[in-house]
Amino acid sequence: MTGEAQLERAERYRFLPLIAGLFVSVLVVSNIVAVKPIGIGSLVVPAALILFPISYILGDVLTEVYGYGQARRVIWIGFLGNLVAVGAIVVSGALPAASFWDDQAAYVQILGASPRLLSASFVAYLVGEFLNSYVLARLKVVSDGRHLWLRTIASTVVGQAADSAIFISLAFVGVWAGDQILTAILSQWLIKVVYEALFTPATYAVTRALKRVERVDHYDRHTCFAPIVRAAMR
Repeated sequence: MTGEAQLERAERYRFLPLIAGLFVSVLVVSNIVAVKPIGIGSLVVPAALILFPISYILGDVLTEVYGYGQARRVIWIGFLGNLVAVGAIVVSGALPAASFWDDQAAYVQILGASPRLLSASFVAYLVGEFLNSYVLARLKVVSDGRHLWLRTIASTVVGQAADSAIFISLAFVGVWAGDQILTAILSQWLIKVVYEALFTPATYAVTRALKRVERVDHYDRHTCFAPIVRAAMR
């Protein structure tokens, strides 16, 4: 199928823009609230943990229903959306505050993440999301579309492991001790995987409904899985 034909077909999907919009919203909001640490028992995790795993669930839906090619587009749109949000926050924080506004320091402290944290977040997001989509798409072909629960959890295990390991390592090596880094990686990874498993019934319901309404159930048997290809960026 040519790139033009794929684009024409994508425009007929009623709910693809909604899923893509939710994906980008979850990603952007997650990065904004991530600055707040929350306590779960003896664990300390970023507040984004309550929302960010939903991006993987939406990524599973995109790949399972519409295929890797559509998921790839949405992943890059999410990256650009997050870049715009970060750029706006940085620029607004650098602009002089009004004389009556006394919260400039708090604004910068809460929203002005360091370049190191932002870079770690961007790299972890891209690697984790692409791995998640790739593993799900490949397993769907191998399993001939069976055992969705196994495919979603397996893809999350791989994608979230990469995301957690890359972000924590790039952001905190040299700042935290080695055992603290390992504990943070394992705890975040475990919580995200459990999160995905708990949402499996919802993933089943959404994918079934979308396949029925959109009349599509894509199998990536002849897909180029490179993160960037010419056809994907049209």
